[in-house]
Amino acid sequence: MKRRLFLESAAAAAALALAAPYVRAQSKKFSGITLRVNGFGGVWDETLNKRVVAPLEEKYGLKVQFMAGNQSADFVKLVANKDNPPFDMFEADSAYMVELLKANLVEEIKTTDVPGIKRVLPGFREYGDHGVPFSVSTVVPVYNSKYVNQPLTSYSDIARPDLKGRAVILAPTLDTSSLYLLGMAEENGGSIADMEPAYKILEAAKPNIAAIAQTTVSELQMFQAEEVYAGIFWDGRAHELRRRGVPIVTVVPPKGVYSIVSYMNVVKGTRHPEAVHAFMEQLLSDQGMLGIPEAMRYGATTDVKLPEEIYKDLLFNSPERNALKKKVDWQKWMAERSARIERVNKIMRS
Repeated sequence: MKRRLFLESAAAAAALALAAPYVRAQSKKFSGITLRVNGFGGVWDETLNKRVVAPLEEKYGLKVQFMAGNQSADFVKLVANKDNPPFDMFEADSAYMVELLKANLVEEIKTTDVPGIKRVLPGFREYGDHGVPFSVSTVVPVYNSKYVNQPLTSYSDIARPDLKGRAVILAPTLDTSSLYLLGMAEENGGSIADMEPAYKILEAAKPNIAAIAQTTVSELQMFQAEEVYAGIFWDGRAHELRRRGVPIVTVVPPKGVYSIVSYMNVVKGTRHPEAVHAFMEQLLSDQGMLGIPEAMRYGATTDVKLPEEIYKDLLFNSPERNALKKKVDWQKWMAERSARIERVNKIMRS
């Protein structure tokens, strides 16, 4: 009898031991949930997976699927499937935030939902309670110090005579990468409503412009091959060139710089708002926030303490630098896109 009782107890203990991993897995808050989000691909998505998704999966059992694609195409897909959205979250830069809000596709996010929002620095949350800002990238003048002896100091310096045939600008087709035109205008007494000063600078710079880069990759290759010595580029890409051994200097124009902020949004109709909020809280944590700056040297949006090796490479690394970030009326800027493209093309063809 005692032997039988012992065997039954041993069997029960063994069953419990085998069931333990399953029980632990089931006890995780978001086990069985997979969030879908449009992705940007490459190092960007890899970094978010490492710094945001992996800790959430470990802690809560939450999985996240990044669907790398084109932001414009993903936006169209979201609009077309508004009643059955293909994403739970939507990554959008400053310009696409305007479109998302116009189409009423995203929910507000309060600090009661995501307490980490309280840590966001002034000027980086541009749309009230919509969107969680988590990265900032800036289009700035850059130059190769091996060939350019006199440092550039402004967007308008692209017109300097010593840069003849050796400068590159980004194509004006995107609202984001064309912000340097606004910089040229405002440096010379113009504004978003008066772009003529920018076009005068561009006319003066025409002999210097060897190429209009259609993509950031093509511009990166031009600088690396030393086909061009100066131009307008993204701050994170300039750091990438320095890592590759090209002595590219990033210029911080004293009259202000023009940036885009990357936001994570709650898509209307998601079935897992609480899990989405958990993702965003982790995104704004020190662990999540340091990912993109560490991997790509694009700026942070919170009060996170930056390690020295990252701090020195970031454009926005102090209150003084943060104050240089110029506010952009994105709705007006986007409304003038066609006229801007037409004018730039006319100047470059003439």
